[in-house]
Amino acid sequence: MFAEQVFKKLGFSEVWYFIMNYLSGVFKGYHMVMIRMLGEYLLLMFTTFKRPDKGPVFRRQLMTEFIGLGVDSFGIVAIISVFTGAIVAIQTAYNIDSPLIPLSMVGFTTRQMVILEFSPTIISLILAGKVGSRIASEIGTMRVTEQIDALRVMGVNPANYLILPKITAAMLFNPVLITFSIVLGIFGGWGACVVTDLVTSTDFIQGLRGWFEPFTVTYAMIKTLVFAFIISSVSGFLGYNVQGGSIEVGRASTKAVVYSSILIIFFDLILTQLLLI
Repeated sequence: MFAEQVFKKLGFSEVWYFIMNYLSGVFKGYHMVMIRMLGEYLLLMFTTFKRPDKGPVFRRQLMTEFIGLGVDSFGIVAIISVFTGAIVAIQTAYNIDSPLIPLSMVGFTTRQMVILEFSPTIISLILAGKVGSRIASEIGTMRVTEQIDALRVMGVNPANYLILPKITAAMLFNPVLITFSIVLGIFGGWGACVVTDLVTSTDFIQGLRGWFEPFTVTYAMIKTLVFAFIISSVSGFLGYNVQGGSIEVGRASTKAVVYSSILIIFFDLILTQLLLI
């Protein structure tokens, strides 16, 4: 009754009170599930971040993950970056109607959009789908086939052996992918302007070189490292805790993509607030 009176004083109708009351009942208990998952995640990360028992084995695993998580992603990153950079440049040129706005702003806007948001965030979302599902399904399959239990019986730390190389590889190689994406995105914008003759090459390059702040690149790399850790650690956690059979492995892969994407957007907002404002 007290909550209903508060809602009425704030100007909300009884319908809104009913909706909020219904939603609170639906999600009742979910906060405890989230707290439990967070505790399990932190315990797993504590187990993961320990010194590897054998350095050569860790380095061999790291090289394998470089190829699986990084090198194999160059193709999709290149295609998406070139075409998205071209789309941003064309749409910017199309929306410049005032003669008071120089066409060099197309190059400036394309550079800012690619560096600040597109490459570090959108490409990380793409990698969450490609890399995150791969990590979750790989570790989840090892869990349901009892390979993880076999590692533990042999005296090996399974989390350290399986998850740490993936996190390390993602955090080391994702900045390379994002830098590659930035270059191709800007090149795609320049190529689209030149081919469509919307903006001359001189104007585009002038805007590209003007008003540049080096901190924007630093900001992009900070976001990339945070997103790389989220993708690899969350996907590894969900795959490591699979229980059941092949259906549960598929569900864990789907959850890895969904949870990683939500966390990427959430931390994108937090990092933008902390670093740019």
